[in-house]
Amino acid sequence: MTPMSNPWTVAGGSALITQADYDWERVRYPINEGPVMLQRAGRIFLIYSASDTGTPDYALGMLTHTGGDVMNPKAWKKSPVPVFSRHSGADGNVYGPGHNGFFKSPDGTEDWIIYHGKETSEYTYSGRTTRAQRVTWRFDGTPEFGRPIASGIALQAPAGEQNMNPAKLRVRHDK
Repeated sequence: MTPMSNPWTVAGGSALITQADYDWERVRYPINEGPVMLQRAGRIFLIYSASDTGTPDYALGMLTHTGGDVMNPKAWKKSPVPVFSRHSGADGNVYGPGHNGFFKSPDGTEDWIIYHGKETSEYTYSGRTTRAQRVTWRFDGTPEFGRPIASGIALQAPAGEQNMNPAKLRVRHDK
C-alpha cells in the first residue's frame, strides 16, 4: 500500500499489508494481487485476488480495516478463507473468479461486483468472461459476495437501470 496525492501520483513510501499466507492463496503460485477497496458505513475492506489466475482455485480474499493507520499491517484483519471462490453445481460452473472491481447501481442503492470467471476447471488462462452480480451486506456490516453465478443465468438488473437515460450510457471518445 502507498499513499497517493491523486489517482496517478505516489506521495510516499509503501507498506506490505498482505502476502500469501494461506494454502488457498498459494495454489500453483503464492499470489495476492489486484487489490480493490470497498467502503460502506465508514468501514474499509480491501478485496484482492489470490493464487494463480490460470487455476480453477483463483479466488478473492478480504482484508478488513480494524482501525488506525491504513499503512500499518496490524490495522488489518485477513479473512482465513476466500470470500468468493469457485462454484460447481446443477445450476452451472464458475471457476477461478477474480480480478474484481465494484460499482454502484444507477440509483446508488446497490453495490455490485464485476469480475472474471471461466467455465472450465482446466489449468488455462483462456475462456475467461466478464461477469457482474450484486453484493449484499451482512448484519455485522461485512460484504456478502454469495457465490459466482454461471453464465446464462438471468439476473435482475441493477436498481435504477430501467430508468436511465440512454444518452448517459454513451462512451465518449473525444476526451
